[in-house]
Amino acid sequence: MKKIILHACCAPCASYPIQKLKEDGFEPVVFFYNPNIFPILEYNIRRAELEKYCKKIGVKYFESKYEIKKFYEITKGLENEPEKGKRCSICFNLRLDKTAEFASSQEIKYFTTTLSVSPHKNSNQIFEQGKIIAQKYGIKFLEYNFKKQNGFKISRTIAKENNMYTQSYCGCEFSK
Repeated sequence: MKKIILHACCAPCASYPIQKLKEDGFEPVVFFYNPNIFPILEYNIRRAELEKYCKKIGVKYFESKYEIKKFYEITKGLENEPEKGKRCSICFNLRLDKTAEFASSQEIKYFTTTLSVSPHKNSNQIFEQGKIIAQKYGIKFLEYNFKKQNGFKISRTIAKENNMYTQSYCGCEFSK
């Protein structure tokens, strides 16, 4: 099986993508880097829930440090942008860049993200950032639109079956 780094924002959103990647012959390695999540309590709940789920299903889990100041620096002046606007593109770029950097450091040639499972996110906007970053690191970004084929619905079912914490907003304080 080919290893792939799966950037994950939370356990519910990671559940179906992990399943789908395994079905497609990949060995997903979950990477949690989400400096946009606010407040720190929310960040810690999501991080712990994802780590617990990965351990339960036997998937490797890694995380990077919390860098909310970095998120605020790069999105300054974009606080009032609508969901799916420029702020989101910049945030996707930040998170996917760190994911690709991690993949490259682990000598893993593929990466993707759970972000496309959300009906509140524009998959093409995510894919655009992923392709740019993949070129930077000389690896491949796989354009999985996880919301297709009822992916979002399946992820919610898995979350419910596993009694996972499910949040009510994407994570950044501006989307709350």
